[in-house]
Amino acid sequence: MNRNIPPLTLAGVILVGLGLGSGYWFGMHRATTGSSAPVSPANPTSSGSTSTPKPDNGQTRDPKTGGRVLYWHDPMVPGPKFDKPGKSPFMDMPLVPVYADEAADAGKVSISPRTQQNLGIRIAAVTAGQLEMGFSAVGAVTIDERGINTVQSRVSGYIEKLYVRAQYDVVTKGQQLVEIYAPDWLSAEEEYLALKQSNQPGAELIAQAARERLKLLGIAEDQIRAIERDGKPNPRVTLDAPDSGVVWELGTRDGMAVSPGMTLFKLASLRTVWVNAEIPEMQAELAKPGVPVQARVAAIPEKVFKGQIAMLLPDVSPTTRTIKARIVLSNPTGELKPGMFATITLGSREQTALLVPTEAVISTGTRNVVIVADDQGKFHPVDVARGRESGDMTEIRKGVQKGQRVVVSGQFLIDSESSLKATLSRMNEPGSRP
Repeated sequence: MNRNIPPLTLAGVILVGLGLGSGYWFGMHRATTGSSAPVSPANPTSSGSTSTPKPDNGQTRDPKTGGRVLYWHDPMVPGPKFDKPGKSPFMDMPLVPVYADEAADAGKVSISPRTQQNLGIRIAAVTAGQLEMGFSAVGAVTIDERGINTVQSRVSGYIEKLYVRAQYDVVTKGQQLVEIYAPDWLSAEEEYLALKQSNQPGAELIAQAARERLKLLGIAEDQIRAIERDGKPNPRVTLDAPDSGVVWELGTRDGMAVSPGMTLFKLASLRTVWVNAEIPEMQAELAKPGVPVQARVAAIPEKVFKGQIAMLLPDVSPTTRTIKARIVLSNPTGELKPGMFATITLGSREQTALLVPTEAVISTGTRNVVIVADDQGKFHPVDVARGRESGDMTEIRKGVQKGQRVVVSGQFLIDSESSLKATLSRMNEPGSRP
């Protein structure tokens, strides 16, 4: 057997080896230099980096649709871009074209009518209507503290007879409340009667001074006149109710010792009452002092009580985010009782505004968004400035126009899809950072 290799065959082997070596070096050089040449779907292992599509000169067209194509990509691996159609090197699926007109629709989502029906997407128009500015709130009835009258003792003595014995008893103006025995009065009254009956010179002036002393001791004018008429002292004093109302506080009992300045009764008038209503913080602008209100209570549902807001208390509840409003209601017949719950309705007025269904507004905490639908079946989110609510409608102050259509249900799915598409679009932009 001839073991000598022909010179021509040996030269061919050497040339093939040099060709393979130079090809391997050239491929490694491109990989290390980060070449950005377009990737061909037929050669997915060439560089692996995102390619830059060729500038459009009117020749890059989709052979199936004829649309102007920016590039092709794999939707499952959207980073790499390809300059011609073919099979995806990553998934067992064909590449998808990205058309030029889709660049202007970044962030928009196209949904077919059938899919809209399957997802239960409902659409409503932005309308201009009358926004009802009134609202309702609830609160508790309590006494009008400005109508409290205090009955105090002006003498040292003892409770001899108590006519009103229980808290919340109803009293009328001039009604007897308590009878006090005042030993200190006895000597003063006897002295006054003696001076009044004396014929000694100057007794009349001294008697006048003794009469003034009786007033200082707390004896009422009508009781002094009764002493003068009867001609005998009366060491007992009866205190009457200065106004009609209820006994809000009772500070004495039979046989108790009393002293000057001691509070015996606190009487509360019910001709007017307060309702402390919880007003939502966002509605506080409407609840200004002087605004007329109407109130209803469950005990008398057919009757309306009228009043007005007296003031807004200077604090906000940290748990309910409400402001307490003090409302004064007229209660001439006393039908409103402290402790009742009342429903307050503020006087309403109308204002023209752009309105959308309340359920169309997505509140994220930092912004308010609606999903706008165009005539081509595409949807995109729009930031809006939200106003007041009235029933099931919400005022939109900025962001949409009359006649535009917004999504009422299913908008969360559309918003999520739109946000994802916009993010991927930004990632695919040339020069974007990973």
